[in-house]
Amino acid sequence: MRPASTIPVNRYIKKAVEHIVSATDPVSLMQFQDMPIHKDLKANIVRRGFTAPTKIQEQTIPHILEGKDVVGIANTGTGKTGAFVIPLIDRIVNAKTKKVLIIVPTRELAQQIQGEIHDFARASLYIRTAIAIGGGSMQYQRRQLHNNPQFVIGTPGRIKDFVERGDIRMNLFDTVVLDEVDRMVDMGFIKDITQLLSQLPEKRHSLFFSATIASGVGQTIEKFAHDPITISVSTHQTSEMVEQDIVKVPHGSTKLTILEALLVKQEMQKVLVFARTKRGAEQLSKTLSAKDFRASCIHGDKPQRKREQAIRLFQENHVNILIATDVAARGLDIDDITHVINYDEPATYDDYVHRIGRTGRANKKGYALTFVQ
Repeated sequence: MRPASTIPVNRYIKKAVEHIVSATDPVSLMQFQDMPIHKDLKANIVRRGFTAPTKIQEQTIPHILEGKDVVGIANTGTGKTGAFVIPLIDRIVNAKTKKVLIIVPTRELAQQIQGEIHDFARASLYIRTAIAIGGGSMQYQRRQLHNNPQFVIGTPGRIKDFVERGDIRMNLFDTVVLDEVDRMVDMGFIKDITQLLSQLPEKRHSLFFSATIASGVGQTIEKFAHDPITISVSTHQTSEMVEQDIVKVPHGSTKLTILEALLVKQEMQKVLVFARTKRGAEQLSKTLSAKDFRASCIHGDKPQRKREQAIRLFQENHVNILIATDVAARGLDIDDITHVINYDEPATYDDYVHRIGRTGRANKKGYALTFVQ
């Protein structure tokens, strides 16, 4: 079981700042149309509703297009996926033999990135992808891998499995992206990552994205990047657009009773509720569903198919409450989450930052409530 939180209560309280310039805002008059990228890629970007790059995109895309190694330090919700996906699609469109390996900490983030690639590369760009994540069908993933994809996106353990089986040949990749490196270090993937990177060609294009550069992250980057350009837009630990407060649980009351009273409020339109344990998340979901709340649940013990189904129901508003463990704190990119509720306190402040980063995105105000007893 994870240790109890030692975070001071006052760190859960913070007013949102209205009308701020955030990391998702453009920093100049540059438009995607001004960038030297393929016209069909530009059209797909416009179709997605994007006209101007975010800070991380504006500062990294030109360097990636030039083939330079980049270290991008950016908080969640700053558009960092587009910062590497857009220029890498352009490079592949102009050289179809190029292959990119993207390594991420969670299944959900891998699927999100695959979806982003498909959206940006639709129509005439003909980009093939394969995913390599635990919990999914290995046979299906093998078929994707054997279809000569230009992008392979996966988690360290499953990628390592496919490498050992001969389904992934590391020497064929000329570009590697490590996204959320700090999270992978925290999750104990550093040994697998080091082993995988050591099998790549010496001459390669390396991109590292992380919210922070702790010692383990810095050592990995120093070992595998070649004269990288470091770009940081990580200016705030938590989003300035998130109104943060606590919910005190008085003696004689229960968290469940208080949660139910909150969830019936009209403003609770789309709510992500964090529980500390898999069992706790599952039980809370069942309890709320039995009381006619529209809730689904994801955690590490759920089969991949069930996790995907729960997220899809939440995305498409068939349910308006998603109960999750910290598996959802990173890599879950769902529009218009109005509230994040920490039903159980996070174990670390870093976990807290990533939990509440699911709301207050794209310069929209969000709310984060943390239960304290």
